[in-house]
Amino acid sequence: MAGLGSSLKRLYLSVYNWAVFAGWAQVLYLALKTLMESGHVAVYDAVERPLQLAQTAAVMEILHGLVGLVRSPVSATLPQIGSRLYVTWAVLWSFPETRTHFLVSSLVISWSITEIIRYSFFGLREAVGFAPSWLLWLRYSTFLILYPTGITSEVGLIYTALPYIKASEKYCIRMPNKWNFSFDNFYAAILTLGIYVPGIPHMYTYMLGQRKKALARLKRE
Repeated sequence: MAGLGSSLKRLYLSVYNWAVFAGWAQVLYLALKTLMESGHVAVYDAVERPLQLAQTAAVMEILHGLVGLVRSPVSATLPQIGSRLYVTWAVLWSFPETRTHFLVSSLVISWSITEIIRYSFFGLREAVGFAPSWLLWLRYSTFLILYPTGITSEVGLIYTALPYIKASEKYCIRMPNKWNFSFDNFYAAILTLGIYVPGIPHMYTYMLGQRKKALARLKRE
């Protein structure tokens, strides 16, 4: 039974990783094609649906960590996925004024290249038990460039959305109401930007540590 359970787990994780890989591959293809043919203003419209599907599918990774399907710590997975979901839904989907910004292109390209590498790496490990050394190197090295470009794009788009968030008051809850509760989306966005200040060096340091461990194992092999 234990062997069957392990096989089913690997099958599920393999299918999951390759399915999300396919989603991000589509995002990258559409983004680059549109960027070359129509410019950055058209990129979001071209990638909206596959971007939303691929990024939202990452919620499953939090569940995978919580139930023990993977060893990745939820403390590292949650903030990264949470920030990306915030930009995907609370910024780009909620405020169309941000969609034609040039940072959308750098965001989408940074995210998709990162995830294509990451999901193919884990997909191969689950499917055949190992990943080639060059893919491991890419997995733990490309973030040196793609994390700064991706995170800069996230912060820039949230900042760009601030005047539209304030003017529209979308998602705000004003008192009085039966819940005796108020919520201001503008200040929530500012708080989110504030969380990036300690979050960026923390995550970058964490990934540098993971890179050091992974490349050390690669050298021993």
